[in-house]
Amino acid sequence: MKNILIAYFSHSGNTEIIATVISEKIGGKLFKIETVNTYPIEYNAVVAQARKELDADYRPVFAEKVDHLDQYDVIFIGYPNWWNTMPMGVFAFLEANGFSGKTIIPFCTHEGSGLGRSARDIQKVCPEASVLEGLAIRGSSSVKQAEKEIAFWLNKLGIN
Repeated sequence: MKNILIAYFSHSGNTEIIATVISEKIGGKLFKIETVNTYPIEYNAVVAQARKELDADYRPVFAEKVDHLDQYDVIFIGYPNWWNTMPMGVFAFLEANGFSGKTIIPFCTHEGSGLGRSARDIQKVCPEASVLEGLAIRGSSSVKQAEKEIAFWLNKLGIN
């Protein structure tokens, strides 16, 4: 078994649920990506802030770094799909850590837009990494019932 890191950004808790299920299925270290400045709770306010950050190509400062990142071979990256891609804090996390030679596996929660362009964006930010097939789970209606879907996806990837 390779050394696995499950890094995730979760605003509403949905992505954290998926990260936890992945960890329960395959092990690995959970790492929550948190930004120094928090996001609003109210949906319309967070959507507006996310749009503003995307338009400005802003990189929020994240609160904590992963210790001994070099020991991990496989990195799962989880996030909510905001404006057809990852939150800008996830971009900052990827850029700060340089995942050369690593295998990155994206997963996201969404409200109808799937992975959007996030897998392509990960490949652009981490061109020397191998990006595998991601998983998109509809947040509000499916996340709590997604265990079988997650297990199927992990098995399809050969990670179980």
